[in-house]
Amino acid sequence: MDKYTIKKYEKTYFKIWNDFIAQAKNATFLFHRDFMEYHKDRFEDYSLMVFEGENLVAVLPANVVGKTVYSHQGLTYGGLVLLPKSKLYNTIFVFKTILEYLNKNNVSKLVLKQIPSIYCDYLSDEINYLTYIAKGKTIMKHNVSVISLEKNFVFSKSRRECINRGKKQNLIIKEESNMGTFWNELLIPNLRDKYKSKPVHSLEEIQFLRSKFPDNIRHFNVYNNDKLVAGTTLFITQKVVKPQYISGSEENNFLGSIDFLYDYLIKVIAQGKVFFDFGPSHENNGLEIVENINFWKESFGAHSLVQDFLEVETLNHYLLDTVLI
Repeated sequence: MDKYTIKKYEKTYFKIWNDFIAQAKNATFLFHRDFMEYHKDRFEDYSLMVFEGENLVAVLPANVVGKTVYSHQGLTYGGLVLLPKSKLYNTIFVFKTILEYLNKNNVSKLVLKQIPSIYCDYLSDEINYLTYIAKGKTIMKHNVSVISLEKNFVFSKSRRECINRGKKQNLIIKEESNMGTFWNELLIPNLRDKYKSKPVHSLEEIQFLRSKFPDNIRHFNVYNNDKLVAGTTLFITQKVVKPQYISGSEENNFLGSIDFLYDYLIKVIAQGKVFFDFGPSHENNGLEIVENINFWKESFGAHSLVQDFLEVETLNHYLLDTVLI
């Protein structure tokens, strides 16, 4: 096990980190340093890099709060990032080395917001198992609604009716490079008035991220007689299309603009992808499901996928010594 060494991420590792992410089996552009660092003023970075000799074999995108390291509070998902050639045998000792390192550096807990399986190029459940061995626990679960695009899926009658309503209204969908009108006229007011919240990303932040990842972040608006009535900002990975933001005007129910837009996203923009990720429909840390929103997603043909949030005490690193017999 002594062959593994841990280094905290610093700017000099920018290229080697990103090169590793590009070839990892369970990573997306969210782990690229340009994405992670757009909000570096809000999170104290504690990203770790695991080396075997001079070779980088694993990374952990992470931030720290007090004596707890999270992977990652500023990202939709996190977890230990590995190469396709990684074996369970090696991962046991990689994970033990990380826990031991954290424990020696006065970190008592590691919280992992696991990356959903649909975003992985290969099966990547090693840490779910090893957390169990280290007497970790599941502290939260998210129920995520996903369409498997390679399977037969059917829109419900009510969804088809709303889509046809949008067609009859001659709605127009346009891809936009500037998201300002959508952000200021629809998204921010709707989140404020309906949920007393605001977008995770400011307009300036999302425009910056789009400039860095133009193939991964795309935006579409829906117009009725040149009036903006709905829009969405998509995060697109190798296999998945996910609406990160979606909002419509008060006329949406009459126009069917949101359903009309989703029909286009699923059938046109997601063509060639494997999954369409609607995201969760929960409140109260996943303990309650907003029934009408979940029903709406399932009426497009979506099914449930569970995302796990795990917590492990770093002092339990020694328990990984007894896994192999």
